[in-house]
Amino acid sequence: MLSFKGEKLFVIAGPCVIETEDIVFKTAKTLKEVSDELNIPIVFKSSYDKANRSSINSYRGPGIIKGLEILKKVKEQFSLPILSDVHSVEEINIVKDVLDVIQIPAFLCRQTDLLVEAGKTGKPVNVKKGQFLAPWDVKNIIEKIQSTGNRDILITERGTTFGYNNLVVDFRSLPIIRSMGVPVIFDATHSVQLPGGAGTCSAGQREFIPYLTRAAVACGVDGLFFEVHPTPDSALCDGPNMIKLSDFKLLLENLLNIHAVVKGLF
Repeated sequence: MLSFKGEKLFVIAGPCVIETEDIVFKTAKTLKEVSDELNIPIVFKSSYDKANRSSINSYRGPGIIKGLEILKKVKEQFSLPILSDVHSVEEINIVKDVLDVIQIPAFLCRQTDLLVEAGKTGKPVNVKKGQFLAPWDVKNIIEKIQSTGNRDILITERGTTFGYNNLVVDFRSLPIIRSMGVPVIFDATHSVQLPGGAGTCSAGQREFIPYLTRAAVACGVDGLFFEVHPTPDSALCDGPNMIKLSDFKLLLENLLNIHAVVKGLF
């Protein structure tokens, strides 16, 4: 049984969207090696459909059927639990037997029917806190999922809208949400996104990821969310705010050192 409650820091990581099997498998192989070497649990993530791209012409992914086939191979070949996001109630019945964690995108975090249906699966549900929500509003999200009897709920902080095309992280939100009795995850890569900042797509500031993640770990988060890619500058989605795969292990080593110092305080 997959569990996110405990003293050990866990990670959710993978490419923003499924591009090719080669990229997915290369990323998964490296993440599995990092997981084993650093003794840190890693959940592999990637989207089969990015339904909220800025432009009608933006790449969205291979679709739910092909995407799930690829994610299932990742689970079987690399023994990594897998996560992907759903966008409708109808999708949940299709993904529930493949995904280990069901994710609710930020823009859909208040959709009651979607939250309830995800909760009914009994699978862990990771809800991205909307950029438009105050941290105390998350209580309503938690209660919607708990109404199904599901207590495996994760909340991910991914920044708050700060004027046009910009996000800012209020680190007070991490202990506030954690006090509600659910594991809290910090989304390092979407927090440095500049939504719509490039006109027909989002821009980003990946150079700030190490600073924000160090602060989040110092605040006592339970998990970290990263989008990683072998070559972020050529990625088809969210490249400017993704981490280069070859840099990932060193960053995690640094974060685990901080976690070792602060874990006794929370």
